[in-house]
Amino acid sequence: MLKILHVDDEADIRSITKLALESIGRFDVLSCASGEEALASVTVQAPDLIVMDVMMPGMDGPTTYRAFQKDPAAARIPVIFMTAKTQSDEVGMLMELGAIGVIAKPFDPVQLSTEVQRIWDSRTSR
Repeated sequence: MLKILHVDDEADIRSITKLALESIGRFDVLSCASGEEALASVTVQAPDLIVMDVMMPGMDGPTTYRAFQKDPAAARIPVIFMTAKTQSDEVGMLMELGAIGVIAKPFDPVQLSTEVQRIWDSRTSR
């Protein structure tokens, strides 16, 4: 079972994402409300994948990602970003940063686990 650390500052999004990924996708989901919280828990939780919002107060998603890269244990964990900013240059910047995928917000909760699995599978088949 894939263990996912989901990072989003909005409680409703965390709840919907957790429900969708656990009940439909059968993933094990741990939630964090901020980049700082994710940094504190990532090595303890040891997720297989991080699904993270881009726009968050304090440490945004890209800043949190860069902080993960400085931690040898966290640097190996693939990241999928979730964002409402889906212009090609914005998605390209996130991919250049090192993300394995980008999911557009708002997302369809019924399709979310399929999209996460598709991105995960395409990463592991490279």
